[in-house]
Amino acid sequence: MNKKTEERPLFPFTSIVGQEEMKLALILNVIDPKIGGVMIMGDRGTGKSTIVRSLIDLLPNIEVVENDPYNSDPNNTELMSNEVLEKIYNNEKITVKKIKTPMIDLPLGATEDRVCGTIDIEKAISEGIKAFEPGLLAQANRGILYVDEVNLLDDHLVDVLLDSAASGWNTVEREGISICHPARFILVGSGNPEEGELRPQLLDRFGMHAQIKTIREPKLRVKIVEQRELFEKNPREFKKIYEDEQTKLMKKIINARENINKISISYDLLEKISQVCSDLNVDGLRGDMVTSRAAKALVAFENRTEVNTKDIFRIITLCLRHRLRKDPLESIDSGFKVQESFKKIFNYE
Repeated sequence: MNKKTEERPLFPFTSIVGQEEMKLALILNVIDPKIGGVMIMGDRGTGKSTIVRSLIDLLPNIEVVENDPYNSDPNNTELMSNEVLEKIYNNEKITVKKIKTPMIDLPLGATEDRVCGTIDIEKAISEGIKAFEPGLLAQANRGILYVDEVNLLDDHLVDVLLDSAASGWNTVEREGISICHPARFILVGSGNPEEGELRPQLLDRFGMHAQIKTIREPKLRVKIVEQRELFEKNPREFKKIYEDEQTKLMKKIINARENINKISISYDLLEKISQVCSDLNVDGLRGDMVTSRAAKALVAFENRTEVNTKDIFRIITLCLRHRLRKDPLESIDSGFKVQESFKKIFNYE
């Protein structure tokens, strides 16, 4: 990445008006990447890409092994490439540097080789070494992988992305040669529902599903337009206005990441979450697990220690609405169905 690209200012996350549902889903995934990523569906021109890209400024710099194409973590063997692991076992010295958390944009026309990486078979045969050219999944390790118009991406490629996001590893096999490297990233997809939905079995594998709609309130629309103009006129000055808010939010996120494992949730609440999933005929157990994780991340973000009913109510729609079976004859919104079931089982008003 050249210096010019690196220095391009991003719209401050804390200056974005509205779209609270999407902002919350992104923050919770940054706190606990095991939630499984976010699928954002909304109208054209609602700022989906702007919000996702602005998230990167809230993340702290990460330590990586220098000259390693996989952003290997020098302190965690789970996030190291085989080459770095070998150096450590051989007591070789490794140099460490700090970089900005990676944010990789996946272009719509990307091929599988570009995404996963390629093996140079000729070199492997002639020189007897595994010559691997890393792809976008390697660059995204320990960062965010953003796929705009994910519903227009080839299903096979979406499958590959979801597999890597879930397992934290990418494996490339060709002509009997196999290469494996860490690929642990937060997968964020966005799309316009008019251009078609993802297949249910792919949609289900995104941890959360945020819907964003065009803001109708004229005063808010004017405010958004004014902010955009101010930002474009002088991005650095505009960012300075929100510097304190950005720093506060970044500290909250770092604090939540450190405390996420201390959050408790009662057996009674876990049982009720499972009752809601059962009541809504949600297939598998992903819905149960994601709801529990998201509720804990929310509590950690708000610097508390125990999950309560209100916390679950705030995130359960995001976690379950895309897991319901679609009935073409039904006009009721899936989010509304989730809330109705929740209120009935949790006896919540």
